[in-house]
Parts: sequence; structure tokens; C-alpha cells
Amino acid sequence: MLRFLFIFCMTLAVLFTVEMLTPVQVAVIQPFTGLLAQLSTALILPFDSEVIANGRVLRDVSTGFAVSIESGCNGVEASIVLIAGVLAFPANWRQKLFAIGLGFLFVQALNVVRIISLFYLGQWHYPLFEWTHLYFWPVLIMLDVLVVFAIYLRWLAKHHEAVPAVS
Repeated sequence: MLRFLFIFCMTLAVLFTVEMLTPVQVAVIQPFTGLLAQLSTALILPFDSEVIANGRVLRDVSTGFAVSIESGCNGVEASIVLIAGVLAFPANWRQKLFAIGLGFLFVQALNVVRIISLFYLGQWHYPLFEWTHLYFWPVLIMLDVLVVFAIYLRWLAKHHEAVPAVS
């Protein structure tokens, strides 16, 4: 358990430090956040042709309402927590990379739902938008990380039981 906690905390410290570096922000994080805005817009457009993405901003052209996807709202930090947990838990690298890749997709899929819901909540009822943005969605995203990690642990346990012991 101490080994897990040590690796988990060190991985968090390293990944959060790297994420905050200006070159990483410019080359990776900001373009990724822009992709989230574009993906959200692409998913909305079949139902609402009044939405455009400009960089990390989703805007309704008829009302002028916009949301900007900022650091902390792009799912990167939640993904870092998941990555740290997966890397800290004993498993082979193939299993870890599979869990990180699939887990990242699940976290980002829920995050896109979050972005779209907040975009419409902000237009419909701004006080509810603020509460949902500050309290509901952060908890739900981290719960998603916990659930994905728990599923990974169950998968590892089943996989471990299915592998015959070599003597």
C-alpha cells in the first residue's frame, strides 16, 4: 500500500508539473482543448445549427452566449489522476497502457457530455449553470475516474485468476 501511495503521489506531482509547463500548454493542452470544443460543436450541430467553435470557445450565434473550456475543465487533470492510479497499481505495461487509453476515452466522453450540458444550462438558467459547473460536474468527473479505475481493478483480478500459475 505504501508503494502504491508513493508511486501515485510522485506520478501526480510529475504529471501536474509537466502539464503546467508553458511549452506543454501551448503544444498539447490548448490544442487538445480546442479539439474538445470542435468535437462538442460537431455533436451539437445536427440538432442546433446556431453553434460555432472558435478555439476553446463554444458560442451560440443567435444569443451570443458562449462558454470557454479552460484548464481544469478539459478533463486533463481527471485523466492525470486516473493515469497515476493505473501506473501505481501492479500490472504489466500492456495492461496499464490499455487501461490508460480506454480510461482516457471514457473520461473525455463524459467530459464532452459535461461541456455540452453546461453550454445549454448556461443559456437556460445561469445560476444552475454555475452550481452544476462548480459542484456537480467536478464530482461526477472524478467519480467517473474512480469507477473506471475500479473496473480496471476488477478486470485485472479476473485476468489474474484466468492466467494459470507457472511453477
